[in-house]
Amino acid sequence: MDNKKVISYIVKWIKDYVHNSSSNIDSLVVGVSGGIDSALTSTLCAMTGINTILVKIPIKSNDIGLSRLHCEALKSQYENVKIFEICLSDIFDSYKNKCLQYDLSDDLGFANSKSRMRMMLLYQFASKYSGIVVGTGNKVEDFGVGFYTKYGDGGVDISPIADLKKSQVKSLAKELNIIEPILNAAPSDGLWEDDRTDEQQLGLSYEEIEEAMENIQSVNRDKYEKIRKKNLHKMEPIPVCFIKDKS
Repeated sequence: MDNKKVISYIVKWIKDYVHNSSSNIDSLVVGVSGGIDSALTSTLCAMTGINTILVKIPIKSNDIGLSRLHCEALKSQYENVKIFEICLSDIFDSYKNKCLQYDLSDDLGFANSKSRMRMMLLYQFASKYSGIVVGTGNKVEDFGVGFYTKYGDGGVDISPIADLKKSQVKSLAKELNIIEPILNAAPSDGLWEDDRTDEQQLGLSYEEIEEAMENIQSVNRDKYEKIRKKNLHKMEPIPVCFIKDKS
């Protein structure tokens, strides 16, 4: 399937979900980070004609310039787009200080807490505007190595690009004329104050992960499997204790 057909398919899929839902859905809420995944997702949502709410949520972030550029570019193209920017740095600082009082310092925990704070705000928007939260995760992150925060950016209502590999995301983004700085930016989850990239955290590039996912003989297969195994708890259903005999 070529890019134009994939784009049309996803846009129709989003529209069908909204129109066939038993709930009254009036809007699509997307957290826009300035990365290519959220840029593509927000563009696809805008293309549906459904009210699309773009939310920028800086938390101790050095730069959200790309997020602002993308949102303004999208709003200039689509009348159904609204933009909000809410900084949660002071709330995060308060939360972190309270944790430190109880000796709960943990850098990874604090990074994940930022993602969960963003999720909470996105659902506040969804509640206010009778909307759903649209996920921005791709196939490599969501189903390959589980590179997302449980109940953070993994807490969404629909995932329109979760069957696309990272290379496919980039290809569709080019097709839709996503701004060049986003296309060329190093992928980053934006949760660390030193601006570390995804590749630095994972130890593999997305190109290497994609190749390892598809090729069992890959030189990176063992490393890929190790990353995946560590994060399987995110990708598998929550374990439920089923009682066989309740009598």
